Amino acid sequence: MSLSPRLQTARTRIRLAVEADAPALLRYRVANRAHLAPWEPLREEAFYTLEHCVQSIADGREHVRLDRGYPLLVFDCDEVEILATFTLANVVRGAFQACHLGYGAAACTQGQGIMHEALQAGLDWAFGELDLHRVMANHLPRNERSARLLARLGFEREGYAKRYLQIAGVWEDHVLTARIRPGG
Repeated sequence: MSLSPRLQTARTRIRLAVEADAPALLRYRVANRAHLAPWEPLREEAFYTLEHCVQSIADGREHVRLDRGYPLLVFDCDEVEILATFTLANVVRGAFQACHLGYGAAACTQGQGIMHEALQAGLDWAFGELDLHRVMANHLPRNERSARLLARLGFEREGYAKRYLQIAGVWEDHVLTARIRPGG
């Protein structure tokens, strides 16, 4: 099993962050702060500092080491700018072989299919090398863009959870979806 995926699509390179990526991660966070705020938990000011980015990268690498999560950065082909991020989080092995998928795309990439392209590569890796059986992704009922993206990726609605996560300071309902590994 490769704990350091290096995935490539037609327009992106996808990999785990290294400490040298902290300035690019900070640029991504700052540039997309307002764009992502309605869809994420409230962030403290420290989240938008270089120190926090360095710590996030170190924490992410520890999650990988423990096979608990895989936070991936989606770069342009030159690996200069971060276009999106996604995480295969809360990995559970044994009889479950599953995780949760979370993702966000830069405002400048909206409507270009970058997130679909990157997530398709990430899901192929999750169902292949990571040998997962189920990937779950949940979205706010009003987030029609995420609903369409997940449907295009083969996720199916499995339920509805009341006041599931605190988003932008409010306990929000979520639509629960999942995709099962092709072929069983």
